[in-house]
Amino acid sequence: MASIHTLITHMTQTIKKELSNLAGMQIALIALMSIFWISQAFGSGKPKEELRQVLSLNGNWELAYTESFDQAPNRFAYTVPVPGLIDLANPALGMPNNDLLNDKVYWYRCHFKTESAAVVYLKIYKAMYHTKVYINGQLVGENPYSFTSGIFDIGKYLNKPRKDNELIIGVGCRNMLPDTVTNGHDFEKKRYIPGIYDKVEIIRSGYPFITNVQIAPNTEKPSIRVQTNLMLNSKSSQPHKGKIAYVVKELKSGKEVTRGQADYFGKLVDFQVDIPNGRLWSPEDPFLYTLELMTDGDSHVTRFGLRTFGFEEGKPYGLLNGKPYYLRGTNVTLYRFFEDDARQSLPWNDEWVVNLIKSYKSMHWNSARFCIGFPPERWYEIADSLGFLVQDEYPIWANAIPAHHLANEYKAWMSERWNHPSVVIWDAQNETITAETGKAIQQVRSLDLSNRPWDNGWSPPQSETDIVEAHPYLFHKYQRLATPSSDGPLRDVLEGKRFPDNGPNEKSPSPEGTYYNNPIIINEYGWLWLNRDGSPTTLSEPVYNRIGMGELTTDQRRELYARYLAALTEYWRGHRRCAGVLHFCGLGYSRTADPRGQTSDHFIDVAQLEYDPYFIKYVKPAFAPVGIMIDYWTERIWRGASIAVPVNVVNDTYDTFEKELVFELIDETGTSLQKKTYSVKVDPLGSTRCMFSLKMPKTNGKYELLVYYHSDEGKVFSSRKIEVK
Repeated sequence: MASIHTLITHMTQTIKKELSNLAGMQIALIALMSIFWISQAFGSGKPKEELRQVLSLNGNWELAYTESFDQAPNRFAYTVPVPGLIDLANPALGMPNNDLLNDKVYWYRCHFKTESAAVVYLKIYKAMYHTKVYINGQLVGENPYSFTSGIFDIGKYLNKPRKDNELIIGVGCRNMLPDTVTNGHDFEKKRYIPGIYDKVEIIRSGYPFITNVQIAPNTEKPSIRVQTNLMLNSKSSQPHKGKIAYVVKELKSGKEVTRGQADYFGKLVDFQVDIPNGRLWSPEDPFLYTLELMTDGDSHVTRFGLRTFGFEEGKPYGLLNGKPYYLRGTNVTLYRFFEDDARQSLPWNDEWVVNLIKSYKSMHWNSARFCIGFPPERWYEIADSLGFLVQDEYPIWANAIPAHHLANEYKAWMSERWNHPSVVIWDAQNETITAETGKAIQQVRSLDLSNRPWDNGWSPPQSETDIVEAHPYLFHKYQRLATPSSDGPLRDVLEGKRFPDNGPNEKSPSPEGTYYNNPIIINEYGWLWLNRDGSPTTLSEPVYNRIGMGELTTDQRRELYARYLAALTEYWRGHRRCAGVLHFCGLGYSRTADPRGQTSDHFIDVAQLEYDPYFIKYVKPAFAPVGIMIDYWTERIWRGASIAVPVNVVNDTYDTFEKELVFELIDETGTSLQKKTYSVKVDPLGSTRCMFSLKMPKTNGKYELLVYYHSDEGKVFSSRKIEVK
């Protein structure tokens, strides 16, 4: 196909020939009109580089600090990377002194040059806590929010083109925030470290300026609804109408899929684009497109995937692209990791973040809750590219601000996130009983053209198709006075078919007193955390003291944690009562010195992303797409007893599962004492239950019940340790 430039050139030559006669003038007029509309559809004729330009300000900035926003720094004695946090400053600020985390303003300074343009904006993607912006000594504006972007019109404050400009950004401390903004409170954090923790850029362009784009995919007839707002030149006498051009391309190949134009009248543009032979996005096939929009003075490129996601009332699964889909995953508590000694610059290292999410996928996880806080924008882009679903949780735990203030924060949050196919659930808060988050949800949910479901923490769900979260920390009972029975702690907490508790059903019951009929996602469970060195946390230490049956070595604790976490995972998956099972947690802190931490992750070396080997051995197969659960929980059995052992098999895939299950009883030397096989067939997205019977040995000792099948990745198994007496 000829380029648009070639086409216009050919038509211009035709006009010259036809102008020599009267009839030809009519042809020429038609050709001139065609050129006009073609140029309108595909830009103003300006080279693309003269439209939107983005200047990254990431890099090393100068840093100083004072006691307040009213006190300007005398000199900038430090340097600090952007994005990052102030504890990365050089020379070091001495962060163990918490005085530096309260009642201080940290002043970032850099210099830049830029060309003149009709529109010049500064965008700070995220900075905490509270930012004020100065250009060339003049106050431009401020952003009181810590978890959403700040956008500032800086054009009138700039020096002449190619002249140096001074940019200073003041960042406050958390204790200085007003009570009308969310402050990110977390009961289990100790240090709230300020900083510009996401990218900073300058956007230079012209009118009509594309201020925001929202893309809502339709996967039944592959197409997208596109909605954008235009900023028009208020000084112009031209009518506020025209055409906006679009081009859709495949992201990786750059292959053009479709192009066209849409009319606009006023500031809002809303139109639909069909995607021929559209390829759907999923964690298994994260196929991405780009949409480029063009006006006479601006262009804007947005990535998107053809993906829909939601739930149906009363159904124990999600709907990904209209098909049932089960969530298996973890939690990322990045703001806790921010205070981890091993953190350094890892959250801003693309290679490390890519490998982190790849390590999650290697555990058979397809999703994560970004818990009590948001990572940098780059994390969402990586999740889009690798195929990883995100439950995006606003950093509220027990201190929700009034709804009319909160709704403004939610709007800013949603507008930054709604084109990411990875983001499938808006999570309003964590474990908070309040009416304010529900009110705010009702004010903003219609803004999302994709109508994603919401999670309202421990408060009532706001729609029949929203989820309710559950945090069934069954081992919490051993934190205080309870001790295991003679049958063992697993029998105490897992016998029978439990309802996932510790959520809205208990904390904010329905007026009728019945369980909500909403889909359930378990996005926290365990209560058996170990630090990376294998030591217990403050919450798990009394639990290990009671369930350990004596003093445990570090290696014994690690194995016990992995085995019990695997058993819990199998249990919640095996009974098919939940749309998602997300363990806590995949990234956090490891605080072994005072003040000790309450939770942790499963890494031995977080910089190298090295997991505890027991965690991989036992927990990875528990999350396999086709999972096994030995539904037998007694850990001490009489010599010679005959027992029946039920086994549940769940199939999360769209393929029929047909394999041979192998059942073994193994002694302490690794010798197989009994071995049986069972041919099993499980329908797509289905489950089945089979039964094995066996007779216990007449010799006292420790044994293992093992059921497994062989997959391409190796053995997928369920295991129970038992003691015969």
